[in-house]
Amino acid sequence: MTLEEKTAQLVGYWLDQNGVVAPMQGEMTATADGRTLADITRHGIGQFTRVYGTRPVEPDERAAWLWAEQRRLVRETRLGIPALVHEECLTGLAAWKAATFPTPLAWGAAFDPDLVEQVGAVIGESMRQLGIHQGLAPVLDVVRDPRWGRVDECIGEDPYLVGTVGTAYVRGLQGAGVDATLKHFLGYSASQAGRNHAPVHAGPREIADVFLPPFEMALRDGGARSVMNSYAEIDGVPVAANGELLTDVLRDRLGFDGTVVADYFSVAFLEVMHGIAADRGEAAALALSAGIDVELPTGDAFLQPLVDRVRAGLVDEALVDRAVLRVLRQKERLGLLDPSAFEDEPPTGIDLDTPRHRALAKALAARSLVLLANRPVPGGADLADTVHAAPVLPLRADATVALIGPNADRAEALQGCYSFANHVLAAHPDLPLGFDIPTVREALTTSLGSSAVRFATGCAVSGTDRSGIADAVAVAQASDVAVVVVGDQAGLFGRGTVGEGNDTESLDLPGVQRELVEAVVATGTPTVVVLLTGRPYAIGWALDGDAQRPDAPLPAAVVQAFFPGEEGGTAIADVLTGAASPSGRLPVSLPRAAGAQPYTYLHPRLGGPSDVTATDSTPVRPFGFGLTYTSFAYEDLVTDPTVGSDGAFDVSVTVRNTGDRAGDDVVQLYGHDVHAGVTRPVAQLLGYARVALAPAESVRVRFSVPVQRFAFTGRDLRKVVEPGDVEVWVASHAAASRPGGTVHADGIVAVRGGSGPEPVPGSATDRAVVRVTGPVREVEASDRRIVTWERV
Repeated sequence: MTLEEKTAQLVGYWLDQNGVVAPMQGEMTATADGRTLADITRHGIGQFTRVYGTRPVEPDERAAWLWAEQRRLVRETRLGIPALVHEECLTGLAAWKAATFPTPLAWGAAFDPDLVEQVGAVIGESMRQLGIHQGLAPVLDVVRDPRWGRVDECIGEDPYLVGTVGTAYVRGLQGAGVDATLKHFLGYSASQAGRNHAPVHAGPREIADVFLPPFEMALRDGGARSVMNSYAEIDGVPVAANGELLTDVLRDRLGFDGTVVADYFSVAFLEVMHGIAADRGEAAALALSAGIDVELPTGDAFLQPLVDRVRAGLVDEALVDRAVLRVLRQKERLGLLDPSAFEDEPPTGIDLDTPRHRALAKALAARSLVLLANRPVPGGADLADTVHAAPVLPLRADATVALIGPNADRAEALQGCYSFANHVLAAHPDLPLGFDIPTVREALTTSLGSSAVRFATGCAVSGTDRSGIADAVAVAQASDVAVVVVGDQAGLFGRGTVGEGNDTESLDLPGVQRELVEAVVATGTPTVVVLLTGRPYAIGWALDGDAQRPDAPLPAAVVQAFFPGEEGGTAIADVLTGAASPSGRLPVSLPRAAGAQPYTYLHPRLGGPSDVTATDSTPVRPFGFGLTYTSFAYEDLVTDPTVGSDGAFDVSVTVRNTGDRAGDDVVQLYGHDVHAGVTRPVAQLLGYARVALAPAESVRVRFSVPVQRFAFTGRDLRKVVEPGDVEVWVASHAAASRPGGTVHADGIVAVRGGSGPEPVPGSATDRAVVRVTGPVREVEASDRRIVTWERV
């Protein structure tokens, strides 16, 4: 291969430039200057960037074009190597008319890796059918600050939850023949003040123990074949030029042998954003040496600037060869070097939104909905009747419903930032979405009948226009129940309230939406608040009351939905009406205030509330929290008392449905290292299991916990398991009180007022102590999820 042919394999080419779907795209993208695609690819090409996902294209027509172009590359370039095609696939394939699934934060809320794996598989099948070989997902960044705009792309704040769910998605996607790309390696979500592309101030222990484990799990247990670097700089070193991370950790320590692709323009950003390279040639040298193999989305640095530096003797050509061999191995494994790869005719009659897509989208949406509050309301028409008080949800079949709010009748409100609708189609308002996506209004009307649902918008998602609130109040006053649907509009770089580049300084609901909710609640009509958001907001005022207004009435119920996708409206209607029971759990703590951020439930003792500070970081609702329409009890916790440092210990517990409705429980196993060489979290998720139970039914859940779950990076920066005592317990969330506390397990109690830490509904077993014996042993942090359960 000539040097030009080698470097051509190390870059992508962006066929279309309509709209802005990457940071600084307008400033960074070069034009073709009248050259044809044949001229541009005369030496070949490594990847085609977003063939389907940059503008609306008919799938059949684009597939026919792509097959023809691949044949041209095979027949008319000297080496005859086809292009690898990559696409975004975070909420489904980002293409026109393709199914849109719940956003990854909803994957975390579902606590259901098996279902996420099925979703990954059906997405991968659609991609492979269209000739796409690599998906730029999943995002394995661990949430640290909900002010960050990209929270909706993340799975949660716990590394183990992120790792197990993300690994499941990798297995599904790659099982369908599409390479998954883990992103963003590493530490991206710890950006300063929650601002996109901001510096990261994280020590090596936090990097190793919080941000690295999900990637390690997806690589070791999921076999992920590609990794994308983070835009971040950590302690002054941009990740795109950090060989310690991209080579020493990723390849030498974790054994990764796939391709590292650059996040869009991140190689050039070494010059224009970070200022550590004098020009694109030096940027190319730094990135290539550090371990980036492929520059995306184009060849700003890895083409002529890199060629010039190699020929000037400033870059060893062996570094180019190293990256080329990795790229060619990937293409060979994907079948692209097979001479018959494109001899078949391109597919026709392509359906990217089949009944299977929709069934999986609905199942994941339904399991991701989190019931945060469900208070009793007087029965019948007599507001003084407290004898027959019952939770407002599920709604009475004969109730008239005032459906209110800016997100009640908008399909875009159901979809995340990386959905095609909000990512691309927002720039093409004249075109339809291309698939069916019932809004909450449409779904609830289908369930209850048109005569039972009265609608008013009330206000917009953002802005200060309050003119519609009076109409909303009137509609609420004339109805039995009000359902107010508020929240976010996902978008890019200022085109929304959440999403990439849409960071926030406040965690209040955008615009005047809180005023809308409070005006409706003040009518006295029992009010259900449904939050359609891409981040958790500070809604303590709706759950526990406002300390400044202790007498203000509260909503009767609150439901959290993290952008639930194309069947999200139907799933919400099913939960509201009782056709389905809520079973989601919070994958992130529900913040008390923006000023309490960054926060994680994985904090050491000094990270919680204390008498030596006047501020309180305790979340309004903890990680893992979620109510149901029934109740569960945990009984007969049994653990192994002693385990060797090279083994695992078993924990078993009986879970019983103590209510009168069927429901799913997410059984959560937590632990605490009692004494260690460095400070440890007060609670740490060790495992979890989703179980379905009929009324009065019990199951025996058994966890097999590798002692590596208690591994941490010691003072010498080696990951170790220390001997000693660890406490373990089973709970309904990370802050559940042990028996003997003051909290009811049925989730009906209303906690009011105060800025200090308050108990929240929950239940837990007593703590058991397990003793880990043996010497300090260095370990790998990866472990597989081993959970079984049987009915008793």
